Amino acid sequence: MKQTWRWFGPDDTVKLSHVRQAGATGVVSALHHLNDGRAWPVDEILKRKAEIEAAGLDWPIVESIVVHEDIKTRTGRWRDYVENYKASIRAVASAGIKVVCYNFMAITDWTRTDLDYPMWHGGTALRFDMVEFCAYDVLVLKRPGAEADHPPARIEAARQRLAKMSESQLAKLEQNLIGWVPAREFIFDRDSFRRALDLYKDVTREGLRENLFAFLREIVPAAEEAGVKMAIHPDDPPFPLFGLPRIVTSAPDARALIAAAKSPSNGITLCTGSYGANPDNDLVAMAKEFGPDIHFAHLRNVTKEGDFSFHEAEHLEGDTDMVRVVAALMAEERRRKQQGRADWQIPLRPDHGHAIVDDIGKKVNPGYSCIGRLRGLAELRGIMRTLENVPAENWPR
Repeated sequence: MKQTWRWFGPDDTVKLSHVRQAGATGVVSALHHLNDGRAWPVDEILKRKAEIEAAGLDWPIVESIVVHEDIKTRTGRWRDYVENYKASIRAVASAGIKVVCYNFMAITDWTRTDLDYPMWHGGTALRFDMVEFCAYDVLVLKRPGAEADHPPARIEAARQRLAKMSESQLAKLEQNLIGWVPAREFIFDRDSFRRALDLYKDVTREGLRENLFAFLREIVPAAEEAGVKMAIHPDDPPFPLFGLPRIVTSAPDARALIAAAKSPSNGITLCTGSYGANPDNDLVAMAKEFGPDIHFAHLRNVTKEGDFSFHEAEHLEGDTDMVRVVAALMAEERRRKQQGRADWQIPLRPDHGHAIVDDIGKKVNPGYSCIGRLRGLAELRGIMRTLENVPAENWPR
């Protein structure tokens, strides 16, 4: 598998030299300073590509060309933004980039209540605590209809939890939930977030899903013509938040998405953490079933705690059998190579590493510290190197 690394551009505290030292050969990046729905200029793409290649790396994957909220709701200037998206696909293709990872999450993108949850080893991890989320959703934000989305026992536990929070703890929780996400060019306060939620008040799960399928029917032909593989990232967490529907959370969702615009250019990003937080998902089975349509893999692990709470585990721990997942992906690579597919190699990146060793206390993008991901990539590389030296018939199934 091709080993890659998420890099947030020149302002990232993890430098391209660090990426090479971690053993990755490819960079996953985007023009984050232009992520507002405009069409990406080719010269800006080539400038970023030259910077990456000067460090001895290549840039095979864009993550992400933002999908504007107008596209998700089919309101406002959605038609212009769709045309801009097609133009950006063509532009990255002209620079030799062949995979675009994107998501269709309404407003929030990936969400955690805690960005520095203490782990047993002394480092920190990302965590989602459903009780704390409920406390904010029901008792602080006071979203209309929020109480109907949470069982009474959870709401009571949230009241007790909120009563023990200091003002600074509450402010930190609010910042984590609505005020920050990597690579986003704007932040919300409470009032602006309420206004954003109001845009989705009449959007059902079925409606949002149809909007996604309509978007795919628009962009997939352009991607196919340009030789680009579109790889949707699942919703994270894989359940509704703030009353917003989630539509890419499970194997049936992935199945429906692939069928909605059948094409070699329409596929998925297998994120073992996002799909793994859904107890209904079998990640090994998904890696096998969707193998031909997996264009990218985010490999990380989570430990589910019950009542939809979870934390990011070490890459080889948690609830997902990472050895069997990697074996399934490498088996898919063998099949592709035998079929003569040019895209036989599946790119992966280690995702959401812990903050450990010298990264503890440093200013980093949460989940994207250097040493935790370096450790994760080394562990994944160990799995791959072992499997390469074992007959395929003896690989774990």
